[in-house]
Amino acid sequence: MDPTDLITRYYDGCSDGDVDALLTTLHPDVVHYFLAPNLGSTPVAGAEHLARYWRKVTRVIEARWVVDRLVADGDEAVIEWTMFWLPTGARERVATRGAEWFVLRDGLISEIRSYYQQHEATTELDAFPYAARGYSLPGQEYSALHRPPSSEGSFS
Repeated sequence: MDPTDLITRYYDGCSDGDVDALLTTLHPDVVHYFLAPNLGSTPVAGAEHLARYWRKVTRVIEARWVVDRLVADGDEAVIEWTMFWLPTGARERVATRGAEWFVLRDGLISEIRSYYQQHEATTELDAFPYAARGYSLPGQEYSALHRPPSSEGSFS
């Protein structure tokens, strides 16, 4: 499977909290590493464990992930993504921007190295032209690359 299709399907499964959909994208021995310090920075290992982890996270913070950019070479891919979510007690969703390195094995995701800091306010590159480059935006939770199939485009 094409890395773009695989990775966007993975994020659709994360956003929907769909364990079965996630399992179709994950190698049984997958490991997801997180940048520390961050809430929940301990690595998550195993396809079933990771799929259930994302189901829980999605339910708690009403998260939607959008792949904004992707570069692939063989069995590796690097992406920029945005997670739109609702902090506890907040009325408005915030956007957390991040990047991840994927390692693929047997056509599935076998390793994810995640680089971001999650704060209760939107975090992004200062003065970067997100809109002009087709990235997702607050109120537009899709990008030129990734329009989640279960989305009407926005949660706002």
